[in-house]
Amino acid sequence: MKDSLMKPSPVVTSMLNTTRRHFFSRAASGIGAAALSSMLRRETASAAQTQFPNHPPKAKRVIYLYMSGGPSQFETFDDKPMLRELNGKPIPKSLTEGVKLAFLQYEALKCFGTEIKFKKCGQSEQSISDVFPHLQEVADDLCVVRTLQTDQVNHDPAHTFMNTGFGIAGRPSMGSWLSYGLGSEAADLPDFVVMRSGPGGQPIPTTAWHNGFLPGKHQGVEFYSSEQPLNYLKSPSGIDRATQERSIASIETLNRLQYDRSIDEEILTRIDQYELAFQMQTSVPGLADFTSETAATRELYGVDEKPGGSFASNCLMARRMAEGGVRFIQLYHTGWDHHSGVVKGVKSRAKEVDQGCAALLKDLKQRGMLDETLVIWGGEFGRTPMSQGGSGRDHHTKSGALWMAGGGVNAGTSYGETDDFGFTASIDPFHVHDFHATVLHLMGINHKRLTYRHQGFDFRLTNVHGNVIEKVIA
Repeated sequence: MKDSLMKPSPVVTSMLNTTRRHFFSRAASGIGAAALSSMLRRETASAAQTQFPNHPPKAKRVIYLYMSGGPSQFETFDDKPMLRELNGKPIPKSLTEGVKLAFLQYEALKCFGTEIKFKKCGQSEQSISDVFPHLQEVADDLCVVRTLQTDQVNHDPAHTFMNTGFGIAGRPSMGSWLSYGLGSEAADLPDFVVMRSGPGGQPIPTTAWHNGFLPGKHQGVEFYSSEQPLNYLKSPSGIDRATQERSIASIETLNRLQYDRSIDEEILTRIDQYELAFQMQTSVPGLADFTSETAATRELYGVDEKPGGSFASNCLMARRMAEGGVRFIQLYHTGWDHHSGVVKGVKSRAKEVDQGCAALLKDLKQRGMLDETLVIWGGEFGRTPMSQGGSGRDHHTKSGALWMAGGGVNAGTSYGETDDFGFTASIDPFHVHDFHATVLHLMGINHKRLTYRHQGFDFRLTNVHGNVIEKVIA
């Protein structure tokens, strides 16, 4: 009994039986093979990647500008004169009866008209509020959706739902699905990168960029909003690149011995991540160095006035990552949860993001990249047309706003209309599942065919729902 308990595993036995000469022989050959195997793995498609794209894609990549907290559509993109006329008066009960609200369930529901003014902008006459003077200049590049609907009324599940199509954590995020389905264009950067900025407020769960049950290599990699985007970019003192390369090759040898015995796909992910991390020690410092950008470009984004850590600098970084082949780039900006002081709050947040958003579109366009880059702006839900505490707005699932630009989007148009109070969609609702289906379609993927078998079930981003909204596609 004791002997059986003390018996080493097959993996350990294999390692023990590997002679010193054999080990170093494999490790030495692995140094050159490491780079080759990395390239081969990127060129060798997974089962999913042999199927996609299954129609000609209109976009190659996504930059998702995620306004965390739920930006108010009534102060940004959905002008409602009726709310101003009836400001302070009860909203019709026929609209609100039976609707789940987060904090207004037992309060008197009164109309709340904003003091912020709107303009008809561009040849398309898009209605955009004055908090976005820079975005007003690029109105003809936008497709504004005013009827976004979700199933989740509270932040954490709403973030999860907006990113994964499911209200409970554990499913893959949209960026992970795209990484799984389409693979990588970048040799020395991740497929899926996340960056954060903003004053804080409601926390963003890391499940929003998790790989769920997909292989770990499809998880989003968070870069810091600073001059040092990742930890450990520099090797320890006394360790040169050749020494580090030999170390990684030796670790790969051990990992492959273990994989040969266990056939665990996560071991291959581990090997990939070691190699990618090694490559990023060279690629990432250059990515974060804006000195190579022209003065005109830095002025366009305003990065000299808003240095590292700002949303503007993250937007410029996103453009550079897009050039480097990153498939899905998600920029979170916090602080949009305005249960009080919504006018002041939206003005402050808009000032932080307006220039960066518009600069990103202009910069991509002048470089010939906008047509193949899908840019999205929006949050996890909308806000109520009723006031909360006299100056704020509650969470709202029945209406919200987002915009899309570039990558096959029908520019200079609007999709959907809400009722006179902005409470719910009166024409063309745009559910989160429809949003996901449409994004996948623009990337060349039929959302019903992008599946992954897990625990005997074929999962997909859109679950059993979702329709491609053709009207937003050019």
